[in-house]
Amino acid sequence: MLKDVQNLKDGRGIAIDKVGIKNLHYPISVLDKAKSFQHTVADINMYVDLPHYFKGTHMSRFLEVLNEYRGEISIVNFPDILRKIKKVLNAGSASVEIEFPYFIEKTAPVSGKKSLMEYICYYNGTIKNKKADEEDESIIIIGVKVPVNTLCPCSKEISKYGAHNQRGVVSVSLEFSKLIWFEDIIADVESCASSPIYSLLKREDERFLTEHAYENPMFVEDIARCVAGKLKKNKNIKWFRVEAENFESIHNHNAYAMIEG
Repeated sequence: MLKDVQNLKDGRGIAIDKVGIKNLHYPISVLDKAKSFQHTVADINMYVDLPHYFKGTHMSRFLEVLNEYRGEISIVNFPDILRKIKKVLNAGSASVEIEFPYFIEKTAPVSGKKSLMEYICYYNGTIKNKKADEEDESIIIIGVKVPVNTLCPCSKEISKYGAHNQRGVVSVSLEFSKLIWFEDIIADVESCASSPIYSLLKREDERFLTEHAYENPMFVEDIARCVAGKLKKNKNIKWFRVEAENFESIHNHNAYAMIEG
């Protein structure tokens, strides 16, 4: 019998809030609104708490649980993964963070050219013990980072011609009561930008989007308020955070706005 060092007693009397594995690159399948499933590669962090009386946790067990679900890691079974980790590692709490590139086919507005656009999406979940007579408490957060184009309203107003514009990114995190698709969050965000961003554009598309952005100037404040307003109308959303950040083209800093609701 090999000695189980992790289960040895530790006499320092100090509990550890989170212990586990980080930066694991792992192939997963996630739910896709248009095609049922999409295969991608995720960066995964997995943790549990560790009581003061144990020397260490069993790192291999995180991988064993993950391997059980690798065929389908989705927001539907994410709570099951958390519960399984907590149970297998005999922990009071468990947390999992999964970030991955997610691709959506987009059609250019004039030429009709199709291309894949990348968005960074994530699931963050935590489960922990409550009172002895209550079920474990779990919190599941999903999120997506959406690149956008913004044109400065002030620059347009004070200039004889033209206006400075820049790429930005809108990050949305939310807690929900019913399934919400990444595609729907992305559509809401892009509708609030001066113009959306595409992977493939022809000249006629570039002209259309340049003119469209000029007619729809947006500060980061405007984008954050617009997205927050759309999320507030969704009764399935229990909590959200919207962060808008512009990578300024004529300043040596970024512009930023955040709304939590």
